[in-house]
Amino acid sequence: MNRRQFVLSVGASGGIANARQTKDATSPSEDTWKIKTVLPDSPAVSAPFSPLPIGTSAQLFAERSIVQDTERVWFTLHPGQKHARNPLIRADRDWEGWRIRTYGNGIFDEDEKVFKMWYLSYPPPGYFRPGSYTYYAVSKDGAEWEKPAVGTIESPILGLRHNVVLAQEHANVIKDYAERDPSRRYKALCDNGDPPHAKHTFVSPDGLRWSQLSTKPVVDRVGDNTNGYYDEYRRIWVLFVKRPVVVRGIQRRCLAMLSSPDFVHWSPMQFAFIPDYEDDAGSLGRIERVRPMLGVSDDPNRTNTQFVGTGAYCAESCTIAFPWVLSTNNAGLQGGSEGPMEIQLAASRDLVFWQRHFRKPCIPRGRVGEWDSGLFYTQSKAIRRNDEIWLYYSASNFTHGDPYLHGDEPPITVRTQKTCSIGLVKWKLDRFVSADAGAEGGTLTTVPFTYTGNRLELNARVQPGGSIRAEFLDAAGRPIQEAGLSTPCTGDSLRSKVAWGDNPGTVERLKGRPVSLRFHLRSAELYSFAFRS
Repeated sequence: MNRRQFVLSVGASGGIANARQTKDATSPSEDTWKIKTVLPDSPAVSAPFSPLPIGTSAQLFAERSIVQDTERVWFTLHPGQKHARNPLIRADRDWEGWRIRTYGNGIFDEDEKVFKMWYLSYPPPGYFRPGSYTYYAVSKDGAEWEKPAVGTIESPILGLRHNVVLAQEHANVIKDYAERDPSRRYKALCDNGDPPHAKHTFVSPDGLRWSQLSTKPVVDRVGDNTNGYYDEYRRIWVLFVKRPVVVRGIQRRCLAMLSSPDFVHWSPMQFAFIPDYEDDAGSLGRIERVRPMLGVSDDPNRTNTQFVGTGAYCAESCTIAFPWVLSTNNAGLQGGSEGPMEIQLAASRDLVFWQRHFRKPCIPRGRVGEWDSGLFYTQSKAIRRNDEIWLYYSASNFTHGDPYLHGDEPPITVRTQKTCSIGLVKWKLDRFVSADAGAEGGTLTTVPFTYTGNRLELNARVQPGGSIRAEFLDAAGRPIQEAGLSTPCTGDSLRSKVAWGDNPGTVERLKGRPVSLRFHLRSAELYSFAFRS
């Protein structure tokens, strides 16, 4: 990777990276103004391109760079479906304290055919030295969880009869199936506390016994939270870290990103999530929805939006992110910032520039007082299980300014009332955002692209009486006459095959040629399309 310097203009309304004009000090002439390079190199895409080479990868409408134009078509966010038995994991062991959080990761172990989770809690005094620890749980079905006594951190009270496996926090654990060294089969990105909030790499043969790999911090002097994972499509390790940045006169929690091809050599930090004007404009609306839970009154000078962390799902053509959005209304009674958090949706092809078309929750918030009505956090990487996307998340019935988050251990009467537990939310495969049309019909036209597959498949849901038909266009947007319109697709399918009745060889004939697609939708939802081999 070419490591050019990344300069950030935090005052720009876009909120991420923008070209900054700087005047040449050697000349007062206006024509000596120069544009300095401020765009970071992408860990996923090396250069801009057109036509877009999509190969055989599914193109999700959660990320819209594939879209050139629409008529009478709108886009809809589809929140995940919460598990009926939520919360699935509670703080029910004496050594767990009063709250647990997904400040770590859950995986499905393909070798052992079980789910495994590394989560965070704060043990009460006496069980361990003061601080936060990483705990371990397992499940056969992802819903019923056990906390085996496989502890590897000595406790003066319990010995090793517990499920604490790391004295570090934010343990984003990944099982590396390609690793040849058995002692490094499991990898983790987490804090080691020296210096405070320094991010280090750890390895383990079994996910229980850990040793530090990095001799110096991957990144130092940043915020406390860490979200790391491996992207199997782009073949890179990705790390998001919380970092304070002054945005429009207020210091905010923001997210920066690093990447690595080998888990050893890491790129410079690049900012990925910084609040923009649209975020701040919606702050009060999000605050108002939890008004009875807040411990302080509003201060307009402190009402703003911040990013605390993010989870991710590696789709074929883009990365879906689940940023943790904190809306603050004031300082908390005992410190910190008061306000609720929610999980929103973002998408990016290059991990640098993120599209955030919907500034609302993709995990539904519970009613005030319910277990998931206050704060939200996610695992670092969602799990694909067959044709579903599973995202474990933790949530609370209190807000970010709760005195016991920043003060002493709450008394037992409070611990029985306040909770932070772990639940599960699911989506059907890639059904995060759809392009929709009503009974009057509408069209969606893509940018020019090339593909390598032999057939076209749609991830779509069509209402009775509706249809989706596809039409090939040349790079200038003119219909390719020898192709014509496809036969109608109907029904609800993740892989609806598109056929050209009179021209059955259309897809193969146009393979490798710059083309666009125009979808004609009627009473239909289109989530993605792909040319498959």
